[in-house]
Parts: sequence; C-alpha cells; structure tokens
Amino acid sequence: MSISEDSVQGLRVHYRLKETIVTIGAEDEHYIEIAKEAISTQRSLLEAYIKSDTFFKVTLEPYDVPVSAPNIAHRMADACRAVGIGPMGAVAGTIAAFAVEAMLDEGAGYAFVDNGGDIALVTDRPLVLGIYAGEASIKDLALEVQSKDTILGICTSSGTVGPSISFGSADAALVVSSNVSLADAAATALGNAVVDEGNLEEAFDVVRDIDGIQGALVVKGDRFAVWGEMPRVVRAKMKPDFITRG
Repeated sequence: MSISEDSVQGLRVHYRLKETIVTIGAEDEHYIEIAKEAISTQRSLLEAYIKSDTFFKVTLEPYDVPVSAPNIAHRMADACRAVGIGPMGAVAGTIAAFAVEAMLDEGAGYAFVDNGGDIALVTDRPLVLGIYAGEASIKDLALEVQSKDTILGICTSSGTVGPSISFGSADAALVVSSNVSLADAAATALGNAVVDEGNLEEAFDVVRDIDGIQGALVVKGDRFAVWGEMPRVVRAKMKPDFITRG
C-alpha cells in the first residue's frame, strides 16, 4: 500500500533508520524533521527495552509488559493482545503513529508516514492510497480518504508480498482504525486468517468484534472482499516503485 503519486501535495521524503524505512509527507520541511526525530526517539526507546526483555521481540503470542516499559512497547503489546498475536506485529504502524502525532502536535494539518505499507495520516485534503497485491489478478484497487483532522491508520499485511511474517496466503489484508497500532496488528491477524479465495468473508471474523476497528479489505487471487466502514474503494494506477520498501 502507498500514497498515490497523483494525490500527493507538498513534500514527500524517503527516510531510512536501520530497519525502519518510511516515506514521510508534509507541507513543510520542519514537519519532516519532526517526524524523523520522533522515529529516532521511539526506535531508541524500543531498542533499549528489547535489550532488557528479549522475549518481547520473538514471541508470537500476546505478551504483557511491565508498567516501567516505554509507551511504544505498551501500545504494541496492547494492540496485538486484542487480536491474539505477538507484540512485534504492530511495530511499523506504531512508529508511524508516533511520527504523525509529533507532526500534528506541531500544528501540521497534512502529514503521513508510510512505514512499509502501514500508514498513519492526518489530512486536510483527499488522498488516494493504492493497494499493492503482488501477483493477484485484481489490480489497481485504491482507497480514497477524505479530509480528516484526526489520525487514521490504514495498515496492510500480505502472505505473498514483502518480508513480514504471515501464516496466511492473502495477497493483501488491510485494516482501517483510528488506532494505528491496532490497525497494524489486526492486518497481521487478518492476513493470517486467509487460507484461499473461498474463505475471505470468514477471515473477517478475527476482526469483526474488536472495538476500534472501522473496516477491512482482503485481496486474494481474483477475488476481494470488504467489511465494515471503509474509505471509498476506487480504481487508481499505482507504480510499484512508489511503494515504501528497502
């Protein structure tokens, strides 16, 4: 998933810090630097915590962190517990959320961070987000997001595209929530639940009753399915080289 080139106004900057590879969008260079600083700070806090609690990084099961853990670890653990997976399942979306929150706190009305297909955004104009589903027969699907003055998370997981761990076979599993960490975790869980083209509607059961999830979309082969309240699904050409990745 990525922000469509045609809908971007203002600056769009590619930024890498160790394993974190993001695209940052904003009107002004000041906000870009604010986002970079937030990413660096949150990564440092998370890295320091993992050194003291190595199981946090490797477990695939819900995990409780101590009160003394940094906020980023609590957000990740809480979101992933809600969908029954390990806390690292929300790392990308949580880092993106902190960066956009920092920009919003500084007065940004238009900001997004795309962390490998896990997107946090606030926007005062329509944005089109292309859905990349690899070799799936369905092409050129996108979401049209209207102006929104609070943060929205639109996160994607895949069993056929990218390096993320998935135990399912979805070409794209996408979740929308104002809680970006939850959107990321739920996208992972939704992707895990997709077996084949025949169980797309059934796969939504893993997110259907979770508070805070607005909607979801799954693409597999020549089929796609949508559940809940989603931004409008539209057709839009997306350049594969516009996807945020290493």
